[in-house]
Amino acid sequence: MTSLADKLKSLGVKVGAQHLPPPKPKHPFTIENVLGGSYINTPLGEIFVKEAYYPSNHYHGRVPLGWNNLPHILAAWAEDERLSSLSPQSFVFLDTETTGLSGGTGTYVFLVGVARFEGEQFHLVQFFMRDPAEEIRLLAALEKFLAPCQAVVTFNGKSFDLPLIATRYLSHGWRVPLAEFAHIDLLHLARRLWRERLPSRTLYNLEFHILGATRTEEDLPGWMIPQIYFDYLISGDARPLKRVFYHNALDVISLAALFSYLTALLANPIQIPPEYSPDILALARLFEDLNEAKAAIDLYAKALEYPLPAPILSESLHNLAMLYKRQGNFNLAVPLWEKAAHLKHLHAHIELAKFYEHRQQDYREAISWTRSALNILEKTDLSFDEKQNWLNQLQHRLTRLLRKNDEL
Repeated sequence: MTSLADKLKSLGVKVGAQHLPPPKPKHPFTIENVLGGSYINTPLGEIFVKEAYYPSNHYHGRVPLGWNNLPHILAAWAEDERLSSLSPQSFVFLDTETTGLSGGTGTYVFLVGVARFEGEQFHLVQFFMRDPAEEIRLLAALEKFLAPCQAVVTFNGKSFDLPLIATRYLSHGWRVPLAEFAHIDLLHLARRLWRERLPSRTLYNLEFHILGATRTEEDLPGWMIPQIYFDYLISGDARPLKRVFYHNALDVISLAALFSYLTALLANPIQIPPEYSPDILALARLFEDLNEAKAAIDLYAKALEYPLPAPILSESLHNLAMLYKRQGNFNLAVPLWEKAAHLKHLHAHIELAKFYEHRQQDYREAISWTRSALNILEKTDLSFDEKQNWLNQLQHRLTRLLRKNDEL
């Protein structure tokens, strides 16, 4: 496929920008005067960039930016085995600031924050277009920065950043440099791991509660950013943009630190302190879903050492029992089902009925557990269809058990 560099000279710089404001007059508070930064050359002219370097062992809050090896469980969760063999230098961390928060073909990416590890340094670069006519320069510079990388890490990038960047490249008829990259979107993993403990899983909240990092008053809410850029296009005054660059840089740094935290957590999940028992259970469910039975058993067992609300306790007991059942270890599974059944867990009653019918041929005991399951079902808050489905199954089971018992 033709590369971006091959296409540049054949394309006009005004493509896609005709309806946006023309270049603004020179203002004393230009972007370079306010932020420092520099200009780099592309085949179609210069683009403004702001760069920063951090040592890979730099701490953001209580978490270092760097990591050594990617745990295979993260690659399994992302459903991309390529990730397991990639070095830290192959990853790029990306966050964008745009002219709108809903995306779409009319939305422009005016600031792209990207960072990658270069040797023992973490290199953060922010590409900025002073005018929409500079979009092709930004895209060209971004493609060059991405060239050594093979995987991208984002936060909500699957739904927002990456499709929007792809749209900007495609609008110029260029290939999308990120199209073949492996991708890890930490928003979805964060929602899964911290749903029980944190009411909000925004990057800002994770930065504070998980990473232990705080921002200065220079930060601003994301919803303000598009208007600040539009004001800049009209006035040329770059002073308000200083807060936008700060916000974007902290998002990229937090993204890298959160990724580092997760690689350590998933490599050694049993390390979680007991006060975070909801996290332990969330990890147990994650490892269970990814067929990592041993780790899931260890995590459920650890979580059950601490006080849990009754509904969560009964569900955890049942889940652990099911893991033992899959291993054929009913000596450990049955006591857990009995504890869950005492807490009125419907599925625990059903599993006990199955156990006594099929494993013990103790039909009287199986009848007892089936009847108790029917009593619990009557009081369970389920949809009509779901309740009716369970009712039919349990009544069928009871009929069969009564017949078997009469035949003894």
